[in-house]
Amino acid sequence: MYTFPIFSKSFLSSLDQETLLRFVEYKKKFDKGEELPPESKELLGRFFPELLDFKDYIFKAVVPAMLTNINGGAKLTLPLIDKEILDKQDAIPYFLWGMFYDSWKPTPEEGTTVFFTGFQNGDQKSDVPTIRGENNEKKKIYYSALTPDLFPKYEDKVVGFWEELLDNRNANKPLMGLYLDLYFYLYWDLHLGVERGDIIQDVLDIGRSFMNVIGYLNPLESIVYTSYMDVREKRQSLNDWIKDNISSGSGEEEKKTFVHYWLKNSEQDDNSKYFNQDDIIFECFHNFLAFSQWGNTIYNIIERFINNEANIKTKFETMMNAGNSEEPDDKGFSPLDYFVMELFRWISPNSGSISNIKDNKIFSIPGIYEGINLYNYHTTPHEATSDYEIHWTDPGDFNPDRYKEENVPTSDEITEEKCKQIGFVQCPFHKADFNVDDGRNAQVTNSGFGTVYNVTEGKTYPVIDYAGYAPFGFGYRRCPGELFTVFVIKEFLKKVWNDGNQIQFKELDEPSGGYEQLPLGPRAVLPDKYGFETY
Repeated sequence: MYTFPIFSKSFLSSLDQETLLRFVEYKKKFDKGEELPPESKELLGRFFPELLDFKDYIFKAVVPAMLTNINGGAKLTLPLIDKEILDKQDAIPYFLWGMFYDSWKPTPEEGTTVFFTGFQNGDQKSDVPTIRGENNEKKKIYYSALTPDLFPKYEDKVVGFWEELLDNRNANKPLMGLYLDLYFYLYWDLHLGVERGDIIQDVLDIGRSFMNVIGYLNPLESIVYTSYMDVREKRQSLNDWIKDNISSGSGEEEKKTFVHYWLKNSEQDDNSKYFNQDDIIFECFHNFLAFSQWGNTIYNIIERFINNEANIKTKFETMMNAGNSEEPDDKGFSPLDYFVMELFRWISPNSGSISNIKDNKIFSIPGIYEGINLYNYHTTPHEATSDYEIHWTDPGDFNPDRYKEENVPTSDEITEEKCKQIGFVQCPFHKADFNVDDGRNAQVTNSGFGTVYNVTEGKTYPVIDYAGYAPFGFGYRRCPGELFTVFVIKEFLKKVWNDGNQIQFKELDEPSGGYEQLPLGPRAVLPDKYGFETY
């Protein structure tokens, strides 16, 4: 799901092959608990002088990052990613595992996320503690908390967040620092229903530290090291706090949290093998990564409104002035839905879907050095696929109406018959309904491409199931938070407009010390230079 450029070329070019091989040899000894040779101190001190006393971090994070290889993949013609060769299991750069587990390596028996779980074929054949399920049950349980029919339950929280951020008292101030100050209050309110005064400091600290790591990402930077180790130090405190705040009740307030639906829908039958309580705790933590792109998206929207890039702001005003911005068409989408979808295609804040390549190449010199496995990954590009000319006649234009075209199917239209029309002898994924057990008459189901969507009280809530719309990924790997994220951004734009279009964004004067640099998403550290004014 993510791509991670790691080191600068200047650093890599400073390492000759012999030096890199020595780092690898020291890592192997360290992993086995063997004593490092005396000469290692000179080499480590030369390259990592500030980290010399932190060998765990050097050999569990820095060296794996040096050995990480991320291959760029081809643009897709259909929204399908091979579920065997391009594996989702443990599909995150290895050097980040130390933030998730004490062991510095994947330990799914302690809890895991659908985003790191491969597509297992059958319950009994799986060799991992928590399985995805042959019908993608793990994702369907995750998605049960984010279906569009639930948005009214979350609406007051999301609207209140934007109301507070864009309040007049924040006019002419750098906006994104204020965004980060408020974001984690919304985050925990949505997940657990915890009010801001009841969030302990460790929980707030770990959120900011996590953002620092994925924003800056280079493990040699001091802010990454200190933040990484802060996450490790406070993660158990976070886990304990989440566990203490998970409520099994069924009151109206509980129904306004993600955890309520994860609990209810993992309890029925034997679904805990897909989504147990440790997984629920882990998802609450991992969503730091999954939801981190909201900030980068808002920043990019503001920037494009200020510059009126591709007439985006003008088109927004025209749409809102038409008076029908929230009236759905036959596909189930409103003009504002299409506008936000096109913003995501245009901005593409998530650059690609990352896969773990099982057959890693060996870093070695034949007959001299056997080496170790490279940490080998593959990314299926989002932006390049969205811009692929075989999908659109006008890929370079900002055109929200493109999704209305008959050749652009929704997920409920990718049926067995449609798959055969494409040329398949059968659907890549057979339709399988997951009946929720949280009091709703609802099913979470899937298209022939594996894309998950829901039907509640007989009403279908599809997504655009077309490779040319790629910002949220493809098929069974599609981001289950897609429509909720679209909802969050829609509420932001409605706040901007519903004040009589009085909110106007602008670039602020640069202070003498420069703009503050903020981590707003994976590999996205950006200057806090935009604000707003009211008229």
